[in-house]
Amino acid sequence: MSRDYLRLQQLQAHYGKSLAADDITLNIDKGELIALLGPSGCGKTTTLRMIAGFVQPTSGEVIVDGENVTAKAPHKRNIGVVFQSYALFPHLTVLGNVAFGLSMRAIPKAQRLERARATLDLVGLGPFADRYPAQLSGGQQQRVALARALVIEPSVLLLDEPLSNLDAHLRGEMRSEIRSLQKRLSITTVFVTHDQAEALAMADRVVVMNAGRIVEIGEPRALCDQPGDEFTASFLGERTVITGETQNGVFRAPGFQWDGAPDGATRAVLRAARLRFDPAAGPKVSDGTVQASAYLGDTVETDVAMTSGRVRLLTPSDQPVPPVGAACAIHALPGSVTFI
Repeated sequence: MSRDYLRLQQLQAHYGKSLAADDITLNIDKGELIALLGPSGCGKTTTLRMIAGFVQPTSGEVIVDGENVTAKAPHKRNIGVVFQSYALFPHLTVLGNVAFGLSMRAIPKAQRLERARATLDLVGLGPFADRYPAQLSGGQQQRVALARALVIEPSVLLLDEPLSNLDAHLRGEMRSEIRSLQKRLSITTVFVTHDQAEALAMADRVVVMNAGRIVEIGEPRALCDQPGDEFTASFLGERTVITGETQNGVFRAPGFQWDGAPDGATRAVLRAARLRFDPAAGPKVSDGTVQASAYLGDTVETDVAMTSGRVRLLTPSDQPVPPVGAACAIHALPGSVTFI
């Protein structure tokens, strides 16, 4: 696959003396959805704003479909943006909000209203054209913001945590709808989120960021099953990282030993959702003592203290869990343990 439709080349951005983004280099294919994932302050929103033109990079380039747009003003880049706050105009109707970007591009009134209505139909809001933002639910406002970004037929769509203001159930619905619409339109999309579930469910590739830099890039399943960096391993999902050493294919740490580790591995990564207290699950990982336990509905989250440190388990709620303070043994389902 040729990944050169949207190219970020060694982007760097400062806020005063603070380095917000450093050496951001990324090639994105036409029609691909990329998630920028990381904790607050990692540089993901700054990167998005450099693509949009709202932040001028200290150095580096933004290239869209072969055109260097680094010095172009935001409204001349043909990039659609959906903000976290939606940023709808309260004094305009839904139709007026969606048509606004077309009026700024001097599209004739009849044509822009026709395109705005068609785009509202695309996101399922045709009957709401004459309402005002205050008369809409959060999910409906999110659709209006998405329609406003799509109506200009952008080269690139940017989504800045657009689901963060919605409740959990609606977030699940909207991420499916956005993903389906993005695939149907085949529009190149960059999605900023700190929510791992959103990134894994929606993205073709996930860009893990930390401290202003790209840590690792990969397809969701590959990053989950075999992270190549300790930060990715600890941030992406519930995992425990144990430091040790490998000799003759055996990884050893205090109270922990595992055969089949690659030469040179210095960290073992334990996936919480694939660890069990049941000996029938697989080989024993370690002995320990239950420190804390929390019922989460479908699963039970349990923290166990072992010699190498604290390890977390996420077990199905229909399986027995030792009480707090009890000695226990941790066992591993296939794929529970990987190495870095």
